[in-house]
Parts: sequence; C-alpha cells; structure tokens
Amino acid sequence: MISVEIDPGHSGSQVHPKAHQQVNGFKAPQFNQHDVSAGAPAILNGWQEDLGDDEHAVLTLRNLIFDICNHNGGGHGGSAIGMSAIGVALYKYVMRYNPSDSEWFDRDRFVLSNGHCAMFLYALNHLVGFPNWTMDEIKGYGSAKTNGYKTICHAHPEIEVPGIEVTTGPLGQGIANAVGLAIASKNLAARYNEPGYDVVKSRIYCMTGDGCLMEGVALEAVSLAGHLQLDNLVLIYDNNAVTCDGPLDWINTEDVNKKMEACGWYVLDVPEGGSDDVELIVETLRTAQASRGRPVFVNVRTVIGLGTQVAGTAKAHHGAFDDLSVRKSKARNGQDPSKSHQVPLRASQYFRERQTYGQGLQAEWDALMQKYEQMFPEKASDLNERRQGQLGTGYLEILENIDSSQFKGAATRDVNGKLIEEIWPVCRALCGGGADLVNSNKVYYAEADVFHPLVGYSGRYLRYGIREHAMASISNGIAAYNPGTFLPITATFFMFYIYAAPGVRMGALSHLQVIHFATHDSFAEGQNGPTHQPVELDSLYRAMPNLQYIRPCDAEELIGAWKIALESRHTPSILSLGRDPVGPVPNTSRSKVSKGAYILQDPGNAQLTLVSCGTNLHYAVAAAATLEADGIPARVVSAPCLDLFDRQDQDYRDEVFPRDERPIISVEEYVATTWARYTTASIGMTGFGYSASNPSNYDRFQLDEKGIVGRVRGYLSELAGSNARMAGWRQI
Repeated sequence: MISVEIDPGHSGSQVHPKAHQQVNGFKAPQFNQHDVSAGAPAILNGWQEDLGDDEHAVLTLRNLIFDICNHNGGGHGGSAIGMSAIGVALYKYVMRYNPSDSEWFDRDRFVLSNGHCAMFLYALNHLVGFPNWTMDEIKGYGSAKTNGYKTICHAHPEIEVPGIEVTTGPLGQGIANAVGLAIASKNLAARYNEPGYDVVKSRIYCMTGDGCLMEGVALEAVSLAGHLQLDNLVLIYDNNAVTCDGPLDWINTEDVNKKMEACGWYVLDVPEGGSDDVELIVETLRTAQASRGRPVFVNVRTVIGLGTQVAGTAKAHHGAFDDLSVRKSKARNGQDPSKSHQVPLRASQYFRERQTYGQGLQAEWDALMQKYEQMFPEKASDLNERRQGQLGTGYLEILENIDSSQFKGAATRDVNGKLIEEIWPVCRALCGGGADLVNSNKVYYAEADVFHPLVGYSGRYLRYGIREHAMASISNGIAAYNPGTFLPITATFFMFYIYAAPGVRMGALSHLQVIHFATHDSFAEGQNGPTHQPVELDSLYRAMPNLQYIRPCDAEELIGAWKIALESRHTPSILSLGRDPVGPVPNTSRSKVSKGAYILQDPGNAQLTLVSCGTNLHYAVAAAATLEADGIPARVVSAPCLDLFDRQDQDYRDEVFPRDERPIISVEEYVATTWARYTTASIGMTGFGYSASNPSNYDRFQLDEKGIVGRVRGYLSELAGSNARMAGWRQI
C-alpha cells in the first residue's frame, strides 16, 4: 500500500514573492542583533535535544555542510541543507553501493544534477567512508588553491574523482546523464541476466532542483525516459520553491506533477516532512523501487537553508551562514558549537556501517558471478570483456582490410553507413542512434535491434527522436556507466549539432568516448538553404579541448577516421561527413589521417601550398592542376584533423607547412577562424550560405576550381605588386 499519495490539486510551486514569507509550510525565523551578540551564550548553554539516530544523522550532515560552506566563506549550501534527510535516506537505507570500492560494477548510481549543491555529495561520501573523501579534502572546498594546492572538492562534481558518477554543473545535464545510465543498465540486464542470476540490477537515482527541470535538455531526456519506460530510474525533486533570483513562482507556476505524469512517469508526492523525516522518505523511495513500467518522479518539499536566518529565501542559495544558527544547530545535536568539521562518534558509526554493508553486497555479487560463470560461460566471458572495456579485434580487421576503391566517388555519409553496417556486428560496445534523420545520415539498423519496451531492452539502436541536445548528453551517461563497456554513437546534420553542443562539450570535459556522425556538413547540403548550412560551427568544435573534429575527404580517409575514433578511449570524436559525391583526390591514406595533416602531392618546385579537407579538397586538387598547367606549381595538403596535427612534433609540422616565404593558402566552405595558425591566407566563407544546388553554391562563393584559381592568382599578384614580405594572415 502506498502511504504517500499524489495530491492532484497541488501545483508543486506554492510560494509567495516576499522574502521571509511562508514557503513549503515553513516560516523563516526572525532574529535580531541582541540574539546574536548578547543572547547566544544563554541560548546555547546546556541545550541538547534527545534525538533518534536518523535525526542525529541528518543534523550531523547538515552541520558538516554548514562548516564546509563557512570554512572558506561561501558555496552553494542552502539546497544541500534542505536535502539532508533525502541524503540520509538514500545513502543509509536505499542505495546499493560499496564505499570501499567506488567502481563496483553493479552498484546503484547517484547523479547530482543540481551540481552546485556539490557539498551535499562530498559530505555524504566522507560520512559513509569513501577512502579518498577525507576531512582534509573536505576542508579544501572553496579554497583559493594557491601555491599548487589541490583538492577533489571542486565547485561542481567531476567524474575523475572516485565516488562521482558524472560531471554536473550546467543545469539539466545530470538528468540526461541519468537517463543514459538507466539505458545502459537496462540494456546490460536484458542481455546478460538469466532466471535466478540477476547479475545486473543497478538502479539510477538522480537529484534535481527547479532549474534542471526548466532546462530544455532535461525536458527532452524526461520525455524519452517516459517513452522508453525506464523503471530503473528515480528522479528526486528537491522542491524548495526558491531559485537564485527569488521565489519560484516569479518564473514558473506549472503543475510539475501533471507534466511528469503526462510524460509517462509515475509520480510520488511528499508535501511535507521532506527536510527532516527520513523514515517517510525511505518509505517513498521503497515505493519507487517497486514501480514497474515507468520511471519514478518523487516530488519532495524541502526548505532551503533550513534552520538559518535566511531559510526559505533566495539568500540561502549561496554564501556563508550566520554563526548563531550554526551554533544552535550544533548544540541541538550535542556537538561543540565552537568546533568545526567534526563528526560525532555516534553519527560516524551510523554512517560507516555502510562500509561493512557494501562489502557484503559486493561479496554476494562476486559469489553470484562465480556461479554465473559456471552456468553461462559464454555470456559470462562476454560480460567480463565488456566490463574490462575490450572492443575486440574484429573492427581492426575490417578497417585494415576493406578496399576503399569500391567507394570511389561516393559521398562520405554513404561510405560511413556501409562502415557502420560492417563494424556494428563485431563491436558489441557500439550503441546509440540518431535524431530522426538516420535515413539521411545513412545510419542503418535492424528493427530487432531497437532498444524499446515493445521490442525489448537488449537492442543497441536508440531512436532519440528530435532531441539533439539530450541525445548527446544521454550518450555521455551511457559512456559513463562503466567507461569502455559502451561506445555510444549519435547522428544528425552537422548544423543541428549546435543544439547538441553543450552535451558534446560535457563529454569532452569528462573524457567520455562518444562518436558523433555529423552529415550534410557544408553549403553543399543544398536547397534547404542557409538555415541548414553550417559555415561557422566547425570553429566551435575545432576549438573545443579534448574533442577530435575529423573531416575526411573520401572513403580512404574515413576508414582512418574510424580507427582513430574507436581507439580514442578518453576522447569524443565528430566525424564531419558530406552529403554529395566528390571528385578524385590522389594519394589519400587511412594511416596518415592520424597525423592530422599530410602532403598529398609536392611537385618539388612548388611556389605555394593549398591545404583543404572534406568536400572542398577535390576542388583544391583540381585548382592545383590548373595552376601548375599555367606555370604555378603547388603543393596540396589534406588536413582532416587539426587537433591531431597539433600533436605532431615540430619537424613534421614544418615539413607539412614549411616556414619559408612561400604562401600557404587554406580552402574550405567555412568561416576561416582556425586557419590563421597554419596559413598565410584563406579562401572561405565570410557570410551565410544560400539555398541553391551544390555546384551553384561552389561557383557562387568562388570555392570551386575556377574560383580558387582566380583568388590564388589575385593573391599572388598582390604579393608581387607589393614587393614586400607577406604581412600576416588574410582572407582572400
């Protein structure tokens, strides 16, 4: 029987715009100067409540958060304080995890989507006994980090630190990551579990605030999770009715419960007791665990900054808390108000029991795995390879042996589709899909391989729908489940990766391997016009750290790009692919793609170098032939990935782009913001594209053979006429 019922008439955002007014049934306390300066000692002397274990634990967590906030003068502690009872319920009673082994494969995953509340997660990791989360590390939160000082207590959670599942901070990203984690767990369970042998039963718990639920990426992910019926996902809403700027109802008055129900979620409502009643929250989360066929949304009313002078107001969102409130809270819990960063023995024993409990859970799982290996040796071997991140060698054999000449003249998007067909069956880690454009992206899949409740969860192909941002961020979550176990792919038009950019960036920041297939990557996209023709988007992705933007010109280079993307285990890649067939490019090499740029042809007496990539390279090759026939011999360089080129030694870079007086000219259908590091001049776009055919646009923007030759001649004439050295990079 469900004891916590949904109140259909509750809006989920009952708050008033005036500071200190009643919020979520709580009225902020009023203090005066006398309380703080003169009355404090009298208030605190000898006062201590007789608290139960759970209450004592909640106050201990809350007091540690006070200390973390105040130690270095601030932080985002208000929500963390209001969420303390939720944290105790999760980490003491609900989640399956082992603090002694943060990487235990079948642990439940916790995602803090409202990542600014990071101290909530850090304090809990310390209390339950994750070895790396020492009190000295906790004290580093918010420090200036001068003189080489480092701490794992970053302003927002970062995946590199044990006990942190995903990097969060930009609101909404964590919700999408959690959906990805839930998809990963569902898929593994469907593929490997056998009756009596549930070797994968990891559940995903995600904490969110008001802000995350307003972000587009979260709404996209919520919609998809409901559609996919991910009943291993629990989203807990810290509904404190306050945002950074003020009360929530200044900006949002929707009925969030009804919205979530409409998206296919099972909703549990906790209208009161959310900041203190651990037993109530545990009972609610147990109900969530029993849900079948729907993800669960738990709407918990809390009070931001509970127990402080700014409780229930936007002022509690961040900053230090008043000393009197902190002292009173510690005194109530039997702690010395004059001391900081101390955990009572009683609370320490309460939380550290999770170490023994977690070790027991993992030991039981290890024993189950041993029996599973005996009963299902092939499946067990496969699962163990997946756990270790082994991709096998099948893909290498395909990429090394495939004859690229069979794809002569084919568009790179078409070749890519054929490569996916070949590699997908032999690389079991590959999973993912596209944003409702896979017929154009040429991403082929079998109906039986679709991940969907009506078909089954063992499929690896995901129909993301028109949800580009969530697609990228969900892929990060899939990749983060156990890095190496899954290798997600995404696909859409290159222009629409502007929608996905925040997710792609978070993947790069988190060192998560995802392969993004960006087709229709220039104005050669055609009649859809400038809305669909990327001219500036390459600049964003070429500038993005730890992201490989690779733009192959033909099948041979695409094969090399695939090899690089598959072997870059801590780096996402974008394969930028053309829509239309291209002309011949001689001497391309799959092995040289790893160099980032390489010489295609060098007549020996070259007067200049033309460098290009992708669908514009064949025009540069043709232009070089015309120039040579006119007595202007030119070297031609293919540069599919400038990031890879930058990693080469100086001698190699000087060989490709000689540092002498000869001009080096880039040719590409993009705004030339990145080429000045390598060239003396660039032929490219200075505005948006145009709705016209492929040949028409290359002629219109002077990026075909004729246009390139004309611009090069003009540039050389200017140089000859000036009778001076080249004065820096220029657009020609």
